[in-house]
Amino acid sequence: MLLDTASLYFRAYFGVPESVRAPDGTPVNAVRGLLDFIARLVSDHGPDDLVACMDADWRPRWRVELIPGYKAHRVAEEAPEGAGADEEAVPDTLSPQVPVIEAVLDAVGIARVGAAEYEADDVIGTLAGRAAGPVDIVTGDRDLFQLVDDGRRVRVLYPVKGVGTLQTVDEALLREKYGVDGPGYADLALLRGDPSDGLPGVPGIGEKTAARLLASYGDLAGIMAAVDDPGSALTPAQRRRLEEARAYVAVAPAVVRVASDVPLPAYHPALPRAPRDPGALEELSARWGLGGSLQRLLSVLR
Repeated sequence: MLLDTASLYFRAYFGVPESVRAPDGTPVNAVRGLLDFIARLVSDHGPDDLVACMDADWRPRWRVELIPGYKAHRVAEEAPEGAGADEEAVPDTLSPQVPVIEAVLDAVGIARVGAAEYEADDVIGTLAGRAAGPVDIVTGDRDLFQLVDDGRRVRVLYPVKGVGTLQTVDEALLREKYGVDGPGYADLALLRGDPSDGLPGVPGIGEKTAARLLASYGDLAGIMAAVDDPGSALTPAQRRRLEEARAYVAVAPAVVRVASDVPLPAYHPALPRAPRDPGALEELSARWGLGGSLQRLLSVLR
């Protein structure tokens, strides 16, 4: 089981009241919410291995160099004092909780993996590609639908409400909803664009048109070959729009498709049966008032 950790703690932050606080009054709603999420996932799905995948770089420079607008709207317009101009806009009461989340995961013994200059999506793509057995990717980010692969038993568990209600995303669902398979989803996203990531897409090519083009021509390369073929069935408007977007189409695949060859640090993915550092965990629990959330997690790990 691969967790898109930031996606999940953002959901926890907005789904658990900020009135959930540590003894000193500091909000810990994201911390406790994430612990409850993980406890529920382990209880319901019983993974042998569990990796919390992290954003070491949420907006890698190499992606920005290809598409300057990539995630540009998420950059904090007024960065907190001492923060860089390229810092992601995160709610003031969430940022301080992230180091606590990391410390608790480490003390529990849940593998936490990130890689310099890469996003969590890239870590997930690399780990999913290396895995021999079934893989469940838990994320609220549709970008990772591109990794769905029935043949390799890779699926996405997409939270609909908390993690108690998860939509299982497999190839059948992708074909029913989007008309594509996993790899096709990356091409679909590239063509239609994604405002949440600052991807412009091809103007005038929406989701349904993109799906029809992919059905007709197989993949992005096939579509662009059709642009160059005067005898293809593209409409004049489609041909013009794709031709005008050729520069974007040339660089966008490297931005949209998750990396599969990220150099990762050593990690131990086996689900722990007892805390790695009981003393540190006890101190963290007392300091941050983790109470029942931590105990529920430890209970399902035994």
